[in-house]
Amino acid sequence: MNDYFNYFTEIEERFCQRRGTVVLCSTLDWALMETWKDAGIPLEAVLRGIDAAFDRHDARPSKTRKVNSLAYCAQAVLAAAEEMQEASVGAGHREKPDSGLELPPIAVYMEGNAARLELLLAPAAGRKGAAIPDSAVPLVREAAATLHDLAAGLKQAKTVPLEDLERRLTVVEEKLFAALLAATADEALMAVRAEADRELAPYRRKMIPAQIDHLQKQYIHKRLLERYGIPRLSLFYM
Repeated sequence: MNDYFNYFTEIEERFCQRRGTVVLCSTLDWALMETWKDAGIPLEAVLRGIDAAFDRHDARPSKTRKVNSLAYCAQAVLAAAEEMQEASVGAGHREKPDSGLELPPIAVYMEGNAARLELLLAPAAGRKGAAIPDSAVPLVREAAATLHDLAAGLKQAKTVPLEDLERRLTVVEEKLFAALLAATADEALMAVRAEADRELAPYRRKMIPAQIDHLQKQYIHKRLLERYGIPRLSLFYM
């Protein structure tokens, strides 16, 4: 449970287990996981919140409505996070995540993502999704070169601060996203936002405005990268 880079997998497995189905999480679910990760909510708090939400749901006399999204658990997750934070007051330190990752597999992962980015610049026959906008091509090429350089450094290094590496990958991905956002037609962005609004509609009362706003941005981020076939670069996706 303490494996920092199993964050998404552990949450998805717990949610599907409690829901009693093997159906994988939706785009909204993954976007919500990312908001929790970005907010620094510990994995244990998320799992506790999921269990608490389902325990309350299962205790109801009538359960005609199924739980179809992680958003149902949003309030319980935040409550669990607050409880854990209060319990840790006075501890004097935060436990750093233990990645459990070896450097060679990380280098392979980065080389693979670099190759996927380079493929997006190849002729249409070898490309998935919409064509990369001309204005974003230099950044895609630069991102691929950065990943190759990072991978080469990992192959020669004995130890690397994985939090620093994760921050570097986040910067690269955010630059790509900003370029794609600027180059994508307003109509396409409006369609994605409308899709996010429809997905969020049943759960708005369970979230505070700031959380809804962050979740909408994450949803658009994820959909836009999918539209152009851009791989996720974070080590969380290894």
